[in-house]
Amino acid sequence: MTEVYVSVDIESDGPCPGLNSMLQLGAVAFDEWGKELDSFQRNLELLPEATQNASTMEWWSGRQNVYDATRVDTVSPQMAMKAMDSWLLTLGARPVFVAYPAGFDFTFVYWYMHKFIGGCRFGFQALDLKSYASAVLSRGFKNTVKSKMPAHWFEGLPEHNHVAVDDAREQGMLYFRMREARRGL
Repeated sequence: MTEVYVSVDIESDGPCPGLNSMLQLGAVAFDEWGKELDSFQRNLELLPEATQNASTMEWWSGRQNVYDATRVDTVSPQMAMKAMDSWLLTLGARPVFVAYPAGFDFTFVYWYMHKFIGGCRFGFQALDLKSYASAVLSRGFKNTVKSKMPAHWFEGLPEHNHVAVDDAREQGMLYFRMREARRGL
């Protein structure tokens, strides 16, 4: 195995790393055939210099129990990033960052890893599921939204519940459904 697909999801209190804090980091590793290998999750302490985004916190107010769960057993961002980096090493292959949307989740992980451990084992690239779906479906990017993707891609997937490791698992499984659809073309 030369690559391992690491589906990553984060929860945050705003849209921008550094200005806002990552609350929770979840990742699920899959082999090249879509078999789950392992998972990782940490709740992070807030950045002392960051602020909470009012719109994001309003959104969280409708999910208070999930938000509250991100505040349990928090660790420092440095501890979380060191733990994730060590976990990535145990996977035994080059990690490929997978997310939906990668532009959000990757930005946080990349920033946090550079700030707190001096580098990012993922490099500076990520596989974006929306872009991949756009190519598989031969559809424009803006018109590629989950509600317009084939329903069978989502059958039996875990519920999207804003618990980072659960959402990472869901999107990782979705990626392999997309790959299977691509093979069938």
